[in-house]
Amino acid sequence: MSEQKNVIITCAVTGGIHTPTMSPYLPITPRQISQAAIDAAEAGASIIHLHARDPETGRPDPRPETFMQFLPVIKDGCDAVVNVSTGGGLGMTIDERLAAALTASPEMASLNMGSLNFGIFPMAQKYQDWKFDWEEPFLEVTRDFIFPNTFKTIDYALQELGEGHGTRFEFECYDLGHLYNLAYFVDQGLIKPPFFIQLIYGILGGAGADPDNLMHMHTIAQKLFGEDYEWSVLAAGRHQMPFATQAAMLGGNVRVGLEDSLYISKGELAESNAQQVSKIRGVVESLGMQVATPDEARKRLALKGASHVNF
Repeated sequence: MSEQKNVIITCAVTGGIHTPTMSPYLPITPRQISQAAIDAAEAGASIIHLHARDPETGRPDPRPETFMQFLPVIKDGCDAVVNVSTGGGLGMTIDERLAAALTASPEMASLNMGSLNFGIFPMAQKYQDWKFDWEEPFLEVTRDFIFPNTFKTIDYALQELGEGHGTRFEFECYDLGHLYNLAYFVDQGLIKPPFFIQLIYGILGGAGADPDNLMHMHTIAQKLFGEDYEWSVLAAGRHQMPFATQAAMLGGNVRVGLEDSLYISKGELAESNAQQVSKIRGVVESLGMQVATPDEARKRLALKGASHVNF
């Protein structure tokens, strides 16, 4: 058993899944997103995972110019690692999904490691009145939708963003096969350690939020990658805090944020991302562990540093 490392907290502040009707606290505008990120960093997050939204409607927005309204503000306001999503919003092309990261040249970006049936349509059944016309169709279309992440598009992202910009990745693995996809690219020499694996649970179409799934995928990751990687866990909705706690107890890292869950406890909406960060930080520290600083995260993940980004 290796020595317990300090726990890296990632906070995903808005995402591209939840819609404005679902919570008044979901950050939408550049000002809201930047403030949410800075507050989360102050609460203990060392990595901030970012999507952009249209400030008028809240719809996921891939445009680099939207990202660039908040990326410099976040960089100036805290020392957290800025992680630009390449997941974008459902239905975007790979070029749309990569555009902001290729413009910003961040220290980190997310990269999904396989295609899946990304089913968020059950959420539409919980609401009758919508703030915006786009919301219900956006959810319902996922009844007949595959979120595509082919070997070709993953290779493209690794070459263009990884090799081209020195950006390192949060490799998002929604299922067991995604770990083997990652191992293939490691074998090809396109991914070099240390790499950061985000194990994801509770998305309809991916691995279910069963603790046995976490244990098994962690075991397989150990077999495939040995000591060459850092790993983290996120789980959707009500599973967020229990799975983060389990990950920390197993020696892993954690991700929280309103992208993954809109709640702070049963039936109670989280009023901020920082509230979730503070809660998991309290759990981690109550277990006798410490949270990692941004500089510690940079060192462990071999990041290029905040002075080498384009914002």
